[in-house]
Amino acid sequence: MDISQLMFLLGFLFIRTTSGWMSNLLMTGPKALLTYYPSVAAGATNALHECQHQFKWDKWNCPESSIVSFGRNELPRANRETSFVHAISSASVLHTLTRNCTLGEFEKCGCDDSYLGKKGGEEWTWGGCSDNVDFGDRISQQFVDALETGSDARAAMNLHNNEAGRKAVHQTMTRACKCHGVSGSCSIQTCWKQLAEFRSVGSLLKKKFENAVRADFVSEVSNEGTMVDPVFIGVTKRDLVFLDRSPNYCLANVTAGIGGTEGRECTRSDDNKWEKKSCKRICSSCGLNVKKTKVIRKTSCNCSFQWCCNVKCDECIEEVTILTCSRS
Repeated sequence: MDISQLMFLLGFLFIRTTSGWMSNLLMTGPKALLTYYPSVAAGATNALHECQHQFKWDKWNCPESSIVSFGRNELPRANRETSFVHAISSASVLHTLTRNCTLGEFEKCGCDDSYLGKKGGEEWTWGGCSDNVDFGDRISQQFVDALETGSDARAAMNLHNNEAGRKAVHQTMTRACKCHGVSGSCSIQTCWKQLAEFRSVGSLLKKKFENAVRADFVSEVSNEGTMVDPVFIGVTKRDLVFLDRSPNYCLANVTAGIGGTEGRECTRSDDNKWEKKSCKRICSSCGLNVKKTKVIRKTSCNCSFQWCCNVKCDECIEEVTILTCSRS
């Protein structure tokens, strides 16, 4: 494992420890890696949270081991779920690096001025401080793509999905504008490009996951054993690709890192159709029953602001019904 692999893995572990990250080993690394390491650490953590949010009501619910295995370059299969892990991790590192660049946390990194001077729309012009997503893209590649050292179809798949994740960040960028004009008439606007909330990136990648392509791989290998212009037939660089079919996530398989769905919580909430059908998807389709359990939960309620400067809340107790997948 080289220094970039180690740092990405430790980046994930950073959130789960309080011992800090200034180890002697990391201090021996290149200065650039040390500069960007906290952002990569935060990006890896955010990738896990977003992955688990997107798959909360699916049979595969993005267990923590998925991101850890990604950091070690040890994901066991080249399936659809692996494609998402690569994409969301790459996207999150890019997103975090770009955001922190905008916040002024890095030297020699500022606004993206490539739009300045270019023609905008009829009532707006390019200006302001656009988020420097190209900077984030470049640095994230140095970390995330460096984890991939193979020269086969699996390596090409991982690199392809890394890039698809980064492109999703580019795709979701929005245009923000500021009005100018007499008495706030907004007769003309100055606009710039800015990052979308990462939830938008995660949602886009979830759609790409659902439409991922099991693709055929074509490549030539040089005399040095490296891939030459690897190509996946019938896909674009924005698509997620995979090589293997997904396993049965209903049944637990410790060796494969699959927890199964027994004991998983589901919901019949009306928030959206996907959640409402989660009990059928996670439990019934796996041959399990839906078990209702009443539990007592303590929550903060009746919160009020007190001068100065605290928020005081009461402790409320409520009885709620939990739905879980069960064999009984």
